[in-house]
Amino acid sequence: MAVLKVKFTKTKRDKLAQILWILNWVSVVTGVILFSLGLFLKIEIKKRSEMMAIGDINSVPNMLISVGVIACIINFLGGKIFYDCSDTNKFSRWKLVMVPYIVCTFCFTFSILVGAVMCYTMRNELEESLYLGLRDAIKFYKDTDIPGRCFLKKTIDLLQIGFQCCGNNGFRDWFEIQWVSIRYLDMASKDIKDRLKSNVDGKFLVDGVPFSCFNPSSPRPCIQYQLTNNSAHYNYDFLTEELNIWVKGCREALLDYYTDIMRSIGLAVLLIWLFELSVLTGVRYLQTAMRNVLLHGDPESESDGWLLENSFVETAKYNISIIKNLGKANQISTVSGMNDPNMDVQTTDCGSDNVPTKSVPKAS
Repeated sequence: MAVLKVKFTKTKRDKLAQILWILNWVSVVTGVILFSLGLFLKIEIKKRSEMMAIGDINSVPNMLISVGVIACIINFLGGKIFYDCSDTNKFSRWKLVMVPYIVCTFCFTFSILVGAVMCYTMRNELEESLYLGLRDAIKFYKDTDIPGRCFLKKTIDLLQIGFQCCGNNGFRDWFEIQWVSIRYLDMASKDIKDRLKSNVDGKFLVDGVPFSCFNPSSPRPCIQYQLTNNSAHYNYDFLTEELNIWVKGCREALLDYYTDIMRSIGLAVLLIWLFELSVLTGVRYLQTAMRNVLLHGDPESESDGWLLENSFVETAKYNISIIKNLGKANQISTVSGMNDPNMDVQTTDCGSDNVPTKSVPKAS
């Protein structure tokens, strides 16, 4: 029994073909939108790629870009097909193309849904990538003389100023690394020598942060060093007083920024998926209705259209049987290749076992 069967007159078929022709050209525009969204996200990730570890973060923008290009191609072809659907004679030229076209459109529509879901499920991968990338970038903050790393100080400073953040998880991350280059340390100073000797790795560690962590809206002068030493500053308590540096970590700030972008893109992609799903439904109805018209031979007659010719269960069983038969056919072809009568097996006597050494064709 057909699923969601609808009866179409010639007028209804012509109107559906015209609507689908318009919708397919609209879908070309949605394909451009998908491509643009993927390109925008890829550029945003590329801007701060130094702050991210190598991973699968680019899978989402690459997916959207690919789906956008495919959407433009498929819907451009669909526009030509449905322009001819009002004429039965012209439609007969596309009769063999319709089923592969619907299958490709279904796969493409499903890919849009996958892209929308990926926009909402990439938060954990993004968070891990930002954590590892920022951790390594902060370590190289002081390496302004080393090629390949000399730009990181400026990048991190601009990041902390622009996103109003400090460190990876927070400002205390700067306490655990040497962020002051050795070239700016007075090695004749006893205090600096003592600090270097007191650390196992010989690093110059201070309870201070770079200038880019400062909050310009703070009412008191900036405190850069001895942030946790209350006695070093007048009327100061770092536990209770609001610090004059940014408290939020840059990982959290960047994660919130990219999460907002990906949620917005995910919503847009989800709406596009719903639109493409409605177009696919109309395509299926028109294809089945026009096929039945060709079977009857009367272009003016009424015809039935449906989503599935049989029930969901019967369709699933039929597809599963096809897959099983394909598997059996592959097994039979493999076995027949092994038992080729034109091949003779030569063996070498090694004790009591016969070991095949070479297969050669039998002599005619």
